[in-house]
Amino acid sequence: MKVKKAVIPAAGLGTRFLPSTKAQPKEMMNIVDKPSIQYIVEEAVDSGIEDILIILGRNKNSIEDHFDKSYELEDNLKNKGKEKLLKEIEKISELANIHYIRQKEPLGLGHAIYCAKSFVGNEPFAVMLGDDIVRSNKPCIKQLIEKYEEYGSTIIGVQEVKKKDVNKYGIVKGSKLTGKVYKVEDLVEKPNLEEAPSNIAILGRYVISSEIFEILKETEPGAGDEIQLTDGLKKLSKKEDVYSYIFDGKRYDVGNKLGFLEATVEFALEDKNLGSSFRSYLKNLKL
Repeated sequence: MKVKKAVIPAAGLGTRFLPSTKAQPKEMMNIVDKPSIQYIVEEAVDSGIEDILIILGRNKNSIEDHFDKSYELEDNLKNKGKEKLLKEIEKISELANIHYIRQKEPLGLGHAIYCAKSFVGNEPFAVMLGDDIVRSNKPCIKQLIEKYEEYGSTIIGVQEVKKKDVNKYGIVKGSKLTGKVYKVEDLVEKPNLEEAPSNIAILGRYVISSEIFEILKETEPGAGDEIQLTDGLKKLSKKEDVYSYIFDGKRYDVGNKLGFLEATVEFALEDKNLGSSFRSYLKNLKL
């Protein structure tokens, strides 16, 4: 079965970016000139996804507004002859069929994904976390979709992280099959270094079978007293084969300040309009 739907959880409070996120979603903070969530949506579209569900919390209406048509703005740009900018704005509202649902309580990522049950139905679906932007020649979620089509079972996107950082991630224990594919034997959410089975970390991209919903329905709160998707995937791996795939590309954790700044600087350096002058500025910067 083809993967045509994606779920993007975006209900978090963004406390690591306060006070900036007091009145705006962290997903709407710009990396150069584009809100971070747009990079996620564009990755999904470039991977062949047709329908996207964004899971929102309170005070996230600006995300909906961003992907909606803006008749007044478009009319203004048209009247001023700004055709290039007009096409760029029109393209945003035409990216994909985007749907929205609200997670009424902050009960964890597993609960957020469970909110997508009616949208997904019985199909496999992609999950793309809004805090993770991946730059790669082939879109990250497309890499996982291809592996799902090859193996016909849930695929978790992973990469190696420094051992001292394993307590920040869900960590995978698995046996290597071929190349970058591992069969999952166990999953541990944010373990201590001494308890971590490896340094292979789950990094914000998944293709999951719809069987996960019945499991999440029964999953009890875990780490952080939240319903963890990692715990649900662990139970799923006991019922059917679950694989992890070390994807190609550089991942930025834009949910924290350092990762956000790294993405901003590197994206700016590669911007065709800003890159040269920004690089010159950095070279001549004196502090």
